[in-house]
Amino acid sequence: MSSPPLPPVPRFHVDLPLAPGLEAALPPPVARHVQVLRLQPGAAITLFDGRGSDWAADVLRIGRSEVTVRVGEASPASQVELPLAVTLAVGMPANERMDWLVEKATELGVHAIQPLVCERSVLRLSGERAERKLAHWRGVAAAACEQCGRSRLPLLEPVLPFDAWHTAFASGSVATGFVLSLGAATQPYCEALKPALHAGRGLLFLSGPEGGLSPAEDAAARTAGLLPVTLGPRILRAETAPLTALAAIAALFA
Repeated sequence: MSSPPLPPVPRFHVDLPLAPGLEAALPPPVARHVQVLRLQPGAAITLFDGRGSDWAADVLRIGRSEVTVRVGEASPASQVELPLAVTLAVGMPANERMDWLVEKATELGVHAIQPLVCERSVLRLSGERAERKLAHWRGVAAAACEQCGRSRLPLLEPVLPFDAWHTAFASGSVATGFVLSLGAATQPYCEALKPALHAGRGLLFLSGPEGGLSPAEDAAARTAGLLPVTLGPRILRAETAPLTALAAIAALFA
């Protein structure tokens, strides 16, 4: 009889400078997670700092609120990243839907997410509130990486108004860009994607908030060189549309 499979080694993201032989206290949220899992001293875990490597580690001590580990050797990360960088520039959906978008986009291999405040946006963030939300979304992305096996965190860019982002994109982007458009004169997404994939450049997808991009924003995106594409006859939610575009790419490289 074959032996039962070993349970997976728990993976945790830590914002620490990892090195062989390092003894360090885990950040409080990670320490709480270790305690919730009821790990004991001597247990093997995997740490990653979001830069592309996994590190073996052993639990040394578990206190009431502190967990100390010893870091072992680094190992090359699993080949789970997409072979080209995909950026989603999204008009932020409201409520918890942006959390869901960040989580699922991370699982699907997104390289970067640019949250935007658009003309029709329900969720409008700026200042300290935007910084708190950004820190929260980075935590959501880190947790998604722990689950899906990625060792490289996606970039969560600071929230920008559409006009500021559009100006920066128009002046310096090196990515092949698409706008998910509800307007006229669009190309089917799968047709437009094929030559872009052959070009081997990074890809960028602009998608609007609830209600879509305004006509002025759609026109500005086209003027900046983004190719207008459609995902089909159904009107998708603000969080569904960019994930559909990303999922099609992820499936091609599965």
